[in-house]
Amino acid sequence: MPSKVPGQHINPYGYDPTEWICILFVVLFGLATVLHAGQAIRARLWWLFPTACLAGVGEIIGWAARVKSSEDPYQINPYLIQITSTIIAPTPLIAANFIILGQIIQRIGPDYSRLSSRWYTIVFLSCDIIALVIQAVGGAKASLALKKGTDPNPGGHIMLAGVSFQLAALAIYVILASEFLLRYAYDHPFKRRSQTSVRLDRVDKKTKLIIIGLGIEAVFLFIRSIYRTAELTDGWRGKIITTEVYFNVFDATMIVLAMFTLSLFHPGHMLGPASTWKAAVAKGDEETQSNIRLHNMQKQ
Repeated sequence: MPSKVPGQHINPYGYDPTEWICILFVVLFGLATVLHAGQAIRARLWWLFPTACLAGVGEIIGWAARVKSSEDPYQINPYLIQITSTIIAPTPLIAANFIILGQIIQRIGPDYSRLSSRWYTIVFLSCDIIALVIQAVGGAKASLALKKGTDPNPGGHIMLAGVSFQLAALAIYVILASEFLLRYAYDHPFKRRSQTSVRLDRVDKKTKLIIIGLGIEAVFLFIRSIYRTAELTDGWRGKIITTEVYFNVFDATMIVLAMFTLSLFHPGHMLGPASTWKAAVAKGDEETQSNIRLHNMQKQ
C-alpha cells in the first residue's frame, strides 16, 4: 500500500514527474557512471570511485525514485529519496575537480598558487564534506517532517545552508584557480616562495585541455548550485521547486553535462595513469629541493 503523508492529499511534487524523462536520466547517469568506472580502472585512479562514480550512483538512485513517483506521485518515500539523493549526489563530483586542480598545480608551478596542491585538496575536500553533512542533516529533518505531515521548511533551511556553503566554496575554488592561472601566465609567483620557484615553461596540449574541461564543468556546477539555492530559498511549495522543467534543465541536465565533460577531458587520459601522477609529485619535490640547494649555494 503506498506510503503517503499523514493527513495530506496533495502531490508533494506539485506536478506529475514525466516517466520518459525520468527513465532517460536514469540511463544517462548509468552510462556516465559505467564510463567513469571503466576509465578509473584503466588509469588506476581509484579516487574517482568515491567521487565521480559515487555521484553517478547517487543520481541513479534519485532518478529511479522519480521513475517510481511517475507511477504514483503521492507516494512519499520515493519523493523523499529523490529529493535527498539529487541534492547530495553532485557533492562528490565537485570533490573530483579539487583533486584534479591540485595535481595540475603540482605539475606546472606550485609557487603560483596561493595554496599548495596538498592544502588545496585538504581545504576544499573538507568544505565538500561539511556541505555534504549539512545537506544530509537538513534532508533527514525535512524527510521526517514530511512523513509526520509537519512543516518541512526548517529542514529545507538547513539544506539551503549546505547548498549555499557549497556554492561559496565552489566560487572561492574558481577564484583561486583563476588567480593561479593568471599568475602562471604572467610569471608572477608569490614572493615568499619565489626563491624556490618550480615552473613548467611550456604546458602541453593535454594539460591545457583538462584546464578548459575543468572550466566548462565549473560552469555547469555553478548553474546547478545557483538553481538549488534559489529553489530552497523560494520554499518547499514555491514556484521553482514545483516546476518540473526547471529541475530537469538546471539540475539534472547540468550534472549530466558535468559528468560527461569530466569523462571527455578525463584526468587519466589528459594527465596520465596513476603512476604518472605519482611520478609528477616526486619530480616536483625533487626539483623543489634542487632549487633550494641552488639558492643556498648562491647565497654563499
